[in-house]
Amino acid sequence: MNIEVQEYLPFLVPLLILQLILVVTALIMIIRQQHFKYLNRIAWIIIVIILNIFGPILYFVLERK
Repeated sequence: MNIEVQEYLPFLVPLLILQLILVVTALIMIIRQQHFKYLNRIAWIIIVIILNIFGPILYFVLERK
């Protein structure tokens, strides 16, 4: 079991770092933004946290000016 995890570690670490950067960046931008096109602040925070990689991408596509 441990050997299997070590084999996938070089692929998982960059994905985890990317996911963390996307979530933190999206959350900072959501907190700073005053007006939203589609949803409110709480809804976007929940979407970004629950949908890990796809939530921040969805936010950047729909809400960024």
